[in-house]
Amino acid sequence: MTTEQLAGSRAGAAGTAGAARSAGAAAAGKVPQVTLIFWVTKVLTTGMGETTSDFLNKTYDPQIMVVLAGLVLAGVLWVQFRAPRYSAWIYWAAVVMVSVFGTMCADVLHVALGIPYAVSTAFFAVALAAIFVLWFRVEGTLSIHSITTPRRELFYWLTVVTTFALGTAVGDLTATSLNLGYFSSGVLFAVLFAVPAVGYKLGLNGVTAFWFAYVATRPFGASFADWMGVSAKRGGLDWGTGPVSLVLLGIIAVLVGVLAVTKMDVAADGSTADAR
Repeated sequence: MTTEQLAGSRAGAAGTAGAARSAGAAAAGKVPQVTLIFWVTKVLTTGMGETTSDFLNKTYDPQIMVVLAGLVLAGVLWVQFRAPRYSAWIYWAAVVMVSVFGTMCADVLHVALGIPYAVSTAFFAVALAAIFVLWFRVEGTLSIHSITTPRRELFYWLTVVTTFALGTAVGDLTATSLNLGYFSSGVLFAVLFAVPAVGYKLGLNGVTAFWFAYVATRPFGASFADWMGVSAKRGGLDWGTGPVSLVLLGIIAVLVGVLAVTKMDVAADGSTADAR
């Protein structure tokens, strides 16, 4: 082999490796890195989803609203799946709609069908466990750092939707059925949200810590949002679910704009997380 041929072969190999790395980064780049701003935005979306769902369900027919929310969610997720890599605006739009739809699903089970929160909590807990078991059996991991294929992304979003529905049911269970009230429930879930962070420092598995915290964010944010939005008679500040929803949406938009501009949730190599 001549020097020119050898150089060309090396260049070709380097190009192939580079293309493989780029493809891997694009695949992994569908989920953001977990940072402080990730958790802040996530908690805000849970609160916004709660109050938005309450506002829509009380203003319009709940059964029609849940169908419309499901259609909008399907459209946003379609855009998310079609996107070649992570986009802050697309990803968080999907999370917001998951929050609204997941809340509506839990609320419709209780309000429209009369199913107790304890029953819906148990149902969504079993559903979440089933998804985790199936996901692990098929893919061998539950790590968000492994979201590198459409199938894994599908498992990810099924899990996200279910965690929102479960968190809604748990939050309403503690606030109303157990008579803790919204503010006390918020404090309770704030403490529970901190548990996996401490556990992780002490050696708790990172995947377990992440999903524990992810579930806890739902009742954490939703309880405080309810406290701000509901009437004083119900133990709230009576700011109104509509105004609270708009304020939270505005803050979320600012944070997502910061992420989109700074790309602080994207690694230096252009990916959002190392696949492992």
